[in-house]
Amino acid sequence: MSNLKQPGGLPSIHIHGNQYQHIQVREGATVQLGNTFYISREDPLSLLPFAAQAPFNSYDHQHEPTCLFNTRVDLLQRIYNWADEADGQDERCLFWLNGLAGTGKSTVSRTVACRYNKQTRLGASFFFSKGGGDVSNASKFFTSLAVQLAFNVPSLRQYICEAVTKRSDITSLSLTEQWRQLVLSPLSSLQSESYQSYILVVDALDECENDNNVRIILQLLAEARSLTTVRLRVFLTSRPEIPIRNGIHCIPQAEHQDFILQDIPLAIVNHDISLFLEHNLGIIRQEWTLSADWPGEVVLRQLVHKSSSLFIWAATACRFINEGQEFAEDRLDEILEGTSFEGTPEQHLDQIYLTVLQSSIPNTFKQSEKVQLIARQRRILGSIAILLSLLSVASLAKVISISETQVTQTLKRLQAILDVPKDVAGFLRLHHPSFRDFLLNKDRCGDFWVDEKEAHQKITASCIQLMSQTLKKDICEMHAPSSQASQVESSRIKKCLPPEVQYACLYWVQHLQKSGSQVYNSKEAYCFLQAHLLHWLEALGWMGKTSEGIQAILSLEAHLPVNESPNLHTFIHDAKRFALYNRSVIEQAPLQLYCSALVFAPEKSIVREKFKKCIPAWIQKKPKVQADWSAALQTLEGHSSSVHSVAFSPDGKQVASGSDDHTVQLWDAVTGALLQTLEGHSRPVRSVTFSLNSKQVASGSYDRTVRLWDAVTGASLQTFDGHLGPVRSVAFSLDSKQVASGSNDGTVRLWDAVTGATLQTLRGHSNSVSSVAFSPDGKQVASGSYDRTVQLWDAVTGAPLQTLGGHSSLVNSVAFSPDGKQVASGSYDGTVQLWDAVTGATLQTLRCHSSLVSSVAFSPDGKQVASGSYDKTVRLWDAVTGALLQTLKGHSDLVNSVAFSPDGKQVASGSYDKTVRLWDAVISAVLQTFKSHSSSVNSVAFSPNGKQVASGSNDETIQLWDAVTSASLQTLEGHSGSVRLVAFSPDSKQVASRSYNGTVQLWDAVTGALLQTLEGHSSSVNSVAFLQGGKVEQDLFVSNDWLIEGKEKFLWLPPEYRVSSIAVWNRIIVLGHLSGRISILGFEKGSKYV
Repeated sequence: MSNLKQPGGLPSIHIHGNQYQHIQVREGATVQLGNTFYISREDPLSLLPFAAQAPFNSYDHQHEPTCLFNTRVDLLQRIYNWADEADGQDERCLFWLNGLAGTGKSTVSRTVACRYNKQTRLGASFFFSKGGGDVSNASKFFTSLAVQLAFNVPSLRQYICEAVTKRSDITSLSLTEQWRQLVLSPLSSLQSESYQSYILVVDALDECENDNNVRIILQLLAEARSLTTVRLRVFLTSRPEIPIRNGIHCIPQAEHQDFILQDIPLAIVNHDISLFLEHNLGIIRQEWTLSADWPGEVVLRQLVHKSSSLFIWAATACRFINEGQEFAEDRLDEILEGTSFEGTPEQHLDQIYLTVLQSSIPNTFKQSEKVQLIARQRRILGSIAILLSLLSVASLAKVISISETQVTQTLKRLQAILDVPKDVAGFLRLHHPSFRDFLLNKDRCGDFWVDEKEAHQKITASCIQLMSQTLKKDICEMHAPSSQASQVESSRIKKCLPPEVQYACLYWVQHLQKSGSQVYNSKEAYCFLQAHLLHWLEALGWMGKTSEGIQAILSLEAHLPVNESPNLHTFIHDAKRFALYNRSVIEQAPLQLYCSALVFAPEKSIVREKFKKCIPAWIQKKPKVQADWSAALQTLEGHSSSVHSVAFSPDGKQVASGSDDHTVQLWDAVTGALLQTLEGHSRPVRSVTFSLNSKQVASGSYDRTVRLWDAVTGASLQTFDGHLGPVRSVAFSLDSKQVASGSNDGTVRLWDAVTGATLQTLRGHSNSVSSVAFSPDGKQVASGSYDRTVQLWDAVTGAPLQTLGGHSSLVNSVAFSPDGKQVASGSYDGTVQLWDAVTGATLQTLRCHSSLVSSVAFSPDGKQVASGSYDKTVRLWDAVTGALLQTLKGHSDLVNSVAFSPDGKQVASGSYDKTVRLWDAVISAVLQTFKSHSSSVNSVAFSPNGKQVASGSNDETIQLWDAVTSASLQTLEGHSGSVRLVAFSPDSKQVASRSYNGTVQLWDAVTGALLQTLEGHSSSVNSVAFLQGGKVEQDLFVSNDWLIEGKEKFLWLPPEYRVSSIAVWNRIIVLGHLSGRISILGFEKGSKYV
């Protein structure tokens, strides 16, 4: 933990990436937050990201008002009765207060939070704010609630800490997992003799980004009703936005209470506003010694009338008058004169805002100075209005390229509409979001109107300029190429990447797009990327925002027509491939961008060519790599065991995978980020599929159950029990009303997806059912079985329609074509068969796989068939002609499952190598540009003179390579089993090899001639050794996907370059790969820095 002094002696503390401002530092590395929150480095709570501005009583909210005495009386009493369960019968766990902008919702929230905080019944509070950084989105919502609960309810602390300790990765899990593990489960664990009741206050939910997250939050908060040993009540406010209205309506009426502020009688609202004005104007009267009868009853009534029932109007008017100081009376007259008309509430609000803006331009200025000031004010206000995250005055000044002095001077005159903190590190914010709407509307704002697109354009240019001046290689000065982003102190990151630079890195692309400018017209953007692409990605890696960077690159590519700027389009496409391929290492060790990412990029990669000078000089010999990017777009690593099933969601946004590790994982199909891990099955998951609306996932497991999950929240919705054996396959009907499942018990079951009831049990197979599929019209079900047949069934009656026989071995997979006219099947016999779904005739037999076919899938247009095989490949076929279109190689183990994306442009595959791979199904990439083994490399060895490398493989051959050029010199054939070990003689003239079948062979290393075969061993030969000369390096080796020297990692190996064998000689290392390839690299001895 480190602390940086702020003005006034108040420190800012950084704990594992969380910034807490204005807190007291005590002995023993503890800190005090708000209601005396103590968090030490050793405390598990320190691992939870905390939004410091979220609580109602945070430092940033300390000057925000609560309801005045004798205002909102009936409304508050209604809320208190609900919260206190005055009638003892109220089962409604959620209270939704909704109202239009400016009607006082947040003030009510603060009042409720303050009351229950005093009663020690406030569990937590979270006040959302658009453009407010941590409080503008849901990323720290539940973790912030958990931290507050741990301190506000001491008996909960133990259970929350246990949850964090149990799942140290909780912050990377879904909102559902965070809510249930950090909040709901700990509350459920509370055992109390007296039935306790706690309140959560969530304000301005409509200002939370991402409508999906809003829906999830509402759905999860409603689960508070499930608590039995404690009562949790959720008080929620928002504007009546459609996503929230829909979310509330999905909650049973008996479980929530709603109140609309506009329904309060006008007389009551005016009474409350009158008291508010009387109170605040009274303070102004005393402060400036105005006459005792100022402003008077008549003026007060006029002001109440002009407010049009909007508290924000009254609050803005009072701030404006107070800013006038000794001219407060004149300010009041300005308001009354400027609003002397009848109009809508919005028009009255516009007038008060115009009055404030007009008064901010001093009459003492010359006309030219006024014009200049208005332009500067428009630039500053416009920037604040469109910011995508809150900034301090100093950071804003740097982002918009205006001096901090000028920004400060301008903001001093605008405090009626802006919250300008006295602390220079505090965040600027609008007093109310209605001012943003006003400022960006030309019809409402007049001369002060801010052109939103122009404002975005200016911020884009400033962001690019700021990044160009700041970003550089190893910006955090870590030096070591394996430096882990997770281990860098946040204080160091903030020092090297100040808030304004982080803002620019995160949001420049969004501002560019919102500006309406075409990317190809932005010379600054092109120049920036060509000079600083790697620096930008590195910075995002340190910030923990790699996925956001990838999303930004994808957005650039999507909005860039190929014909407008072909060179820029090609560069951005290559940058996309580069970033996607290296996403995981950028997240882990950003400096590997200059090492692993460049070294293993294809020879023709534009990024590699552009930035090759960034490769450290200590990498003296680079491996021979393929010429172009392969069809493999991404490798998704996260499962701890074999992946048996993959599926794309129909909306193309997610990929689901089922694994032997008993889990289902959901991935972002665009960035490759892990979104959720669904846990509940007790045995391997063998099948996953999405419903047509992408809202549900079904999974089948060896625990004999089928489970349905909410694809957004990850909640377990249903568990279907009934099969007597492991479930091997599941499928949704097109209308998502039914689920089919196939099992080792030899049956196919059809289930009601809503009730879980068994609709049909289809019996007819004589062995395990390995695969099921619905026809597109939902009228038929196809099933493949270990009895070597495919059967078609009537989905309504359950009657068997056809039996398709033709495979010579077990059937593993079946799929219907999109038009329902064909069925594809994959079998242990190594073939894919296409059948006429009406007549049962065999249309095509596709042969090319060298091992069993585990999975088949049709493309969405029905023109292609994909097949996955135990030969470790995925193959794409022409569904009409049966021609082989593409062979996708890259998996290091058996392929279990394949699936097409909804647009047909990608294929997903799952493998025994524990990964999910996403492939480009459109391009026909050449994967190999040099000679290699056709199967995995088991052993590699250097000749003692260092000139040659020998490799032995499962393809039963030995290959000799030139250690300098990597050229293939000889292929030695003679073994009748896989070659397990190779070694050179001390004089480098002979090679010895031993095979799995129990023979040792001696070869001439120059001519390749077989010199001798030693036979007669009763079992496999376990060792072959010549006495070795040469310089064998013992401190250069591979561990956990990294090349290591001594104890220091220095080069990460991408999935395609993971090793099956290694040999080291004189600072040169040869890597044998499961793909059959070898890589030769050379390094300088000693420290390796970037």
